[in-house]
Amino acid sequence: MERSPAVERLAPWLQGRAFAVDAGLAALIGLVTVVLPGLTGAYFWSDQTRALVLGLLLVAPLAWRRVAPVPAAAAVIAAGLLELVVSDEFLAANVAALVMVYSLAAYAPRWAGQCGLAVGLVGALLAAARYFGGDFSDSTLITAGAIGVSVVAAWALGDLRRARLQRMAALEERAQLLELERDQEMRLAATAERARIAREMHDVVAHSLSVVIAQADGGRYAGKADPQAATDALEAIAATGRQALTDMRALLGVLRDGGGEEYAPQPDVAAIPALVEDVRGSGLDVDLIEEGTPQPMPAGPQLAAYRIVQESLTNVLKHAGPAGRAWVRLQWRPDTLELSVLDDGRGAAAAVTGSDGLGQGLRGMRERAQLHGGRLEAGPRHGGGFGVHAALPYRAGR
Repeated sequence: MERSPAVERLAPWLQGRAFAVDAGLAALIGLVTVVLPGLTGAYFWSDQTRALVLGLLLVAPLAWRRVAPVPAAAAVIAAGLLELVVSDEFLAANVAALVMVYSLAAYAPRWAGQCGLAVGLVGALLAAARYFGGDFSDSTLITAGAIGVSVVAAWALGDLRRARLQRMAALEERAQLLELERDQEMRLAATAERARIAREMHDVVAHSLSVVIAQADGGRYAGKADPQAATDALEAIAATGRQALTDMRALLGVLRDGGGEEYAPQPDVAAIPALVEDVRGSGLDVDLIEEGTPQPMPAGPQLAAYRIVQESLTNVLKHAGPAGRAWVRLQWRPDTLELSVLDDGRGAAAAVTGSDGLGQGLRGMRERAQLHGGRLEAGPRHGGGFGVHAALPYRAGR
C-alpha cells in the first residue's frame, strides 16, 4: 500500500522522536483505561486509589517500549504480579501487557520477544484463574484461551513489524553500500583517466620537444654554411609545434565542460610511416620494415601501437647519441601485431634511468600494452643499443 505524501513527511519526524510518541501513546492508554473508568465508577471496590496506582504502574512503562523494551517489560510484569496479589478485579489497564508483548517482539532482541510470548501466555492463564473462576472450568479455559489468542496475535504483529524493520535496515545498508561503491568507482575512473591523460601528455610533449630540439641543433650548426638547411629546420620546428599544439588541445579538451568542440582523430597504425618520416627529417637514420598483411584492429590498440613507436623513437633521439641508427619493424601475425623499435646507439642505460621522469616513458608503454591485453619488453641489446618489443592482440581476450 502506498502512503500519502503527508504520511511520508510525518514518518521520519515520528521516527526521530520515539520516546515522545510512546509517551503520548502511554498517556492516551492511561486516560482511556485508568482515568475514565475511575471517574465513571466502573470499579466496584471502594479503593479507587489502588486501582489508579496499579493502572499507572501498568501503563507508564509503555513510554519506554521502544527506547528500553526489556526494562519496560520487566516493569509491566512486576505491576501485573502485584495486581494479581492486591486486586480483586481485572483492570482495563492490562491492555498494556498486549502492547508490551508486541513491543518486545518488534524492538527487543529475539530471545526477549520469545520470553515475552511465554510470559504473556502464563499471565493469560493466571489472570483467567484469578479473576474469572479458580476451578479451571470450561468458562475459565475459554477465557484463558481468548486472552492467550490476544497475546499470540500481539506477538505475531510485533514479529511482522520486526521483519519489516529488518528489511528496511537491509535496504538502507544496501543503498549505502551502493553509494560507497559508486563513489569508489568514480574515484577509480578519475584515477584511470588522469593516468591516461598523463600518458598522452608525456607522449605528445616528449616526442615533440625531442624533434624540436634535434631540428634546432641541426639548424644552428648548418645555418652559416647552408641557410636553406636552417630554413628547412625552422619549418620543421614550426610544423612540429603546430601538431603538438593541436594534440594538446585535443587532449585537454576532455577536461572542459561542454561538448561543442571538434577534435582530429587519434593516430593509428597507418600514421606510423608518417611518424617515421618526421623523425627521419630530424636527422635520425630510421628504417621502417613492415611484414605481413595488415589486419583490422580496434582504435585503442592502434593508438597504443602508435604511441609505443613514438615514445621509442623519442628515446632514440634523446639517448642514442650522434650517428645513431634505428629500425622500426611491424609484423602482422595471425592474431597479434608485433612491433619492435631497435637502435645501435650508446644510450641503453640512459633510456632506462634518464632524466625525463624516472622511467615514465617505459612505464607508460607497458601500461598501454597491458591495457589492451598485450605485453611489452624493453632493455639493452647485445652488442650495444636498446630494443623495445611489443605484442598487441587484434582482439582482447575474454
